[in-house]
Amino acid sequence: MHKARFMPREEFMREVEKELTGKETEPSELIYFKVYKSQIPVIEQAIETAALMLGTDKSRGYCLEMICADFLAGAHLDNGNPEILLHSISHYYKFLPGEQRQAFLENLREKAS
Repeated sequence: MHKARFMPREEFMREVEKELTGKETEPSELIYFKVYKSQIPVIEQAIETAALMLGTDKSRGYCLEMICADFLAGAHLDNGNPEILLHSISHYYKFLPGEQRQAFLENLREKAS
């Protein structure tokens, strides 16, 4: 509690969460944007589908990030920035289970030779 007096509120909350869950969390921020009611079903379906693919324990924000990363990867396939595509692939790779990581690397080796 001594540290709480001198820490910013967000940092203190992260420290408490780390102590309670044993997990380190990164700073977060709420973002707001307007969507039309007709857009909500598509957005909800995309987030639900991403949650099924990524694991239902993932947050909606994480699911939205992966949807955006996928979009950026596709958008930069043609005449785009290859660094963004590489970043997206690398980001997805680290979430693969060990067996799938190995299969992915073997597939790359086969295609490279």
